[in-house]
Amino acid sequence: MPRVRKGAARNQQRKRILREARGYYGARSKHRWKARLAVRRAGVYAYRDRRRVKREYRSLWIIRLTAACRMRGLRYSQFIFGLKGAGILLNRKMLAEIAIHDPETFDAIVERAKASMPVAAGKK
Repeated sequence: MPRVRKGAARNQQRKRILREARGYYGARSKHRWKARLAVRRAGVYAYRDRRRVKREYRSLWIIRLTAACRMRGLRYSQFIFGLKGAGILLNRKMLAEIAIHDPETFDAIVERAKASMPVAAGKK
């Protein structure tokens, strides 16, 4: 029985790997073995960083909100507590955008948050 060689499938696999590694430096884009390792590692980084980007943006929004709240005499945690009490359901991204681009509206939101807090929490 003749030995089966996977000629077409192997060529397609090599072409796929080298196509994915296009633009990599040196042997990583030319040699199949190095390209395979580089593509696999790039995939791991891409998977990890798709989640990391979300985390970094959320922390950026919180930093912006903290600064905006401090300018208005309120801590971030008190602000979020007041928003929940006032029933304002804006997410941190939208709140940060409002704080930057529309300060008057953000002032009104802060006042509503302050008004909905208990008296003891607002005086700290």
